[in-house]
Amino acid sequence: MSRIRGRDTGPELALRKALRAAGLRGYRTNWGRPSIDVAFTRRRLAVFVDGCFWHGCPEHCKTPKTNRAYWVPKIARNAARDKESAAAWESRGWVVLRLWEHVPTDEMAEMVINALETRGYNNKVTKPERKER
Repeated sequence: MSRIRGRDTGPELALRKALRAAGLRGYRTNWGRPSIDVAFTRRRLAVFVDGCFWHGCPEHCKTPKTNRAYWVPKIARNAARDKESAAAWESRGWVVLRLWEHVPTDEMAEMVINALETRGYNNKVTKPERKER
């Protein structure tokens, strides 16, 4: 278990890469307490990318056959902690977006962009013109 990543997981990195490709730059990673995977602080949008196994995805989480006495409560505690952290951020006026790792990256990015647009974010990024020498 010591090799399990708590941050910068594959799905998180893929989402951040897609967000940068879409022109979004103003976010923080692994920010705040409880920690947000991708935080848009100005728009108060908290994005969590949850692993199907670790967070108990209803579609993909399969309980291990060995050591069930450990894993069933462990996954239940993780899910309860997720609800508590979402409630904590919502009580501070944040919008919480929870995404499962099995969702395609482009769909995740689109959900984040849509959530930002509802919060008043304009996704039009303009790059400065390059001057000829």
